[in-house]
Amino acid sequence: MIMKRYVVILAASLLVSLLNGCSQQATIPTTPEQADATSASTVDGSKFLLTVDPGVANTVIEAREKSSDGDNVLIVGRIGGSQNPWIDGRAAFSIVDGSLKACSDIEGDNCPTPWDYCCETSKLPTATALVKVVDGSGDLVKTDARELLQIKELSTVIVQGKAKRDDAGNMTVLANMVYVKKK
Repeated sequence: MIMKRYVVILAASLLVSLLNGCSQQATIPTTPEQADATSASTVDGSKFLLTVDPGVANTVIEAREKSSDGDNVLIVGRIGGSQNPWIDGRAAFSIVDGSLKACSDIEGDNCPTPWDYCCETSKLPTATALVKVVDGSGDLVKTDARELLQIKELSTVIVQGKAKRDDAGNMTVLANMVYVKKK
């Protein structure tokens, strides 16, 4: 009888120990994506946010026309341009020139995703830019932009950074600072 009780206690102790070991392991990232997600929650977004409006900025269309690869730019636009203007898990998003109308700017339009600018599709290719928030080393910040900067679709932002152009004429802004305009 004492032996049975000892075996049951020993088995129960082993089971509890195994369960604790498994739950502790679950918090250790095992893939690069999990490691990114773990480190992402510790990124301080305030170091990328301007608290004062930086002043006159080029529109997206002006910046696309005037800036060359590597130029410093200050550009203003609204977040949107597609149904999902975000790069999930990364501080990157697309912006659209303020001259274009989001569906919510058109009276009577009840589009469920007004930030996709579906009424302006012919103008979008020359009126959008990709914004990538980068750290001091020039690496893309591995935190979702919505969380990092407290922004959402149709937020108006002024982005400060360097222009990056590709052969097709697309423009990316490697942003080091972002100002979120108040409504």
